[in-house]
Amino acid sequence: MLTIMRPWAIAVAFVAVAFVADASHAADYPTRPITLVVPYTPGGGVDAMARVVAMKLSEALKQQVVVENRPGGGGTIGTRAVMRAAPDGYTLLLGHTGTISINPSLYVNIHMDPRKDFAPIGLIASMPVALLAHPSFPAKTIAEVIAQAKKEPGKLNVGTSPLGTGSYMCAELFKAEAGVDVTVVPYKGTAPVMNDLIGGHVPIAFGVLPPALGNIQAGKLRAIAVTSAKRFSLLPDVPTFDESGMPGFEAVLHYGLLAPAGTPQEIIDMVSAELRKLVDTDDVKQRIHMEGGDPMTSTAAEYAADIDKEEKKWAALVHKLGLKVE
Repeated sequence: MLTIMRPWAIAVAFVAVAFVADASHAADYPTRPITLVVPYTPGGGVDAMARVVAMKLSEALKQQVVVENRPGGGGTIGTRAVMRAAPDGYTLLLGHTGTISINPSLYVNIHMDPRKDFAPIGLIASMPVALLAHPSFPAKTIAEVIAQAKKEPGKLNVGTSPLGTGSYMCAELFKAEAGVDVTVVPYKGTAPVMNDLIGGHVPIAFGVLPPALGNIQAGKLRAIAVTSAKRFSLLPDVPTFDESGMPGFEAVLHYGLLAPAGTPQEIIDMVSAELRKLVDTDDVKQRIHMEGGDPMTSTAAEYAADIDKEEKKWAALVHKLGLKVE
C-alpha cells in the first residue's frame, strides 16, 4: 500500500534531518583547518592577538587555525567577508571595538548589524588608549590639560590615528565630555602620529600603548592618563581618567572571537570554552601583556552583551557629532 505524506509532514521531516545533520557536524567539529580572519594588515594589535589565539586554539582543537589578513575599508572588508561566510565554524573573525561597535554606525553603506550578523564566541583581551604627551608639554595631569585647552580654545592640537579608530573616538569622547575646544588631528596611521609626537610636531595624542611603551620607558614620551576603568598593568603609576577628575570616563578597546550568525550553538559553546581556558593560561596572559593588553575572558552571552553596550555607546557619539564615512 502506497503511503502519501502530507506537506506539513514532509516539512517536519526535512527539519528533523537538517537538525540531525547539524548536530552530527558539530559533534565531529573540526575536521579541517579553520580560517581566522583579521580585517587589518599584519603587524598591528588585532593581528598580534589573532596569532596568539590561533596558535593555542590549534593545539586545543587539534586542527590548524590559519590567520588570514583581509585589510581595507577601516576593517569593514574582512569583517563583512566573515559575515557572509558559511556558518559552519570554519571561518572566524578576530573582532574588536572598532570593527564591531564603531564601524556599523560610522560607515554609511556598511549594512551590518553586529547583533544579527555575528555569533559572539568570547572576549580575549582589553586594551586601553592613553593620552600621551611630548616631554616638553607643560600639563602633567588631565585637569591641567583641560585648563590649558579652556585657556586657549581651538589652539591645542591632539593627534590620533585615522577617523573612526579607537584613539580617534577617544579624542572625540574626551572633547565632548570635558567640554573643551581642541583640534583633533587624525593621521593616516599609528606610526605617523607617534613619530610626530616624539618629534614635538604635535604636543599630545591619544594612542594605543604597544607602539608607545618603549618610548615612554626611554623618556621620549610621557603618559598622562589611561582610558581604562583600572590602571594598566604595565603602567601602574599612570592614573586613569576617572581618577584624574573625569568620573566614569572609560574608552577601552575589546578584542574577541566571533563567527557568522547561524553557526551551530554546539560549535560556539565548544570554541568559547576552549578560548576561556587558553586565555587563562600564564603564557597567553604574558603574550597579551607584551602586546599592550590585559587578558579578558567571557562567555558567548557576556560578549554579546558587551558588543551591545559598546555599540550603543559609540553610536551615540557618532550620531551626536555627525561622524559619517561614505
